[in-house]
Amino acid sequence: MFPENTTHQTTEQAVTIHQPTPLATIPAAPVIPIQPGMVPAVTSVVLPDGRVITGYAIAPSQPEPVAAKPVVSRTAVNIALGGIGFGAVCGGLVLLTTFIAALAALVQQLIILAAVIFGGWIAVQVFTAAGQSKSATTVNIRKAVIKRNHFHGR
Repeated sequence: MFPENTTHQTTEQAVTIHQPTPLATIPAAPVIPIQPGMVPAVTSVVLPDGRVITGYAIAPSQPEPVAAKPVVSRTAVNIALGGIGFGAVCGGLVLLTTFIAALAALVQQLIILAAVIFGGWIAVQVFTAAGQSKSATTVNIRKAVIKRNHFHGR
């Protein structure tokens, strides 16, 4: 391989050996015993060319029934019912505001009536007390002469 006249230089290199890691064994799936009455029947079908295919008959999957959609959407029904309810309430609200306005006018008139009655009672008390007082002093003023800021009664 090498010519005899050439010198061969060998170098030692570190060799790393990788050992494969064994895979974890996967346990086999548990076998579920099937009742003899539940085993489906094996069916054989003969094709036109003479071949025979044997297998289990599989029932075709039935699609789930689609829920029938209503003719009118629920949102539209809810909006309509809300409008009907609001219309029914509006008449009551008008009557309520009318009742509150009438009650406020009644209270206002009662306050005015009380002020008139109480004011009249006070006026009667003041004017009748002045005319019926027995301890009042009566002063008759006759001709008086005022000279130089001095009163001279006659």
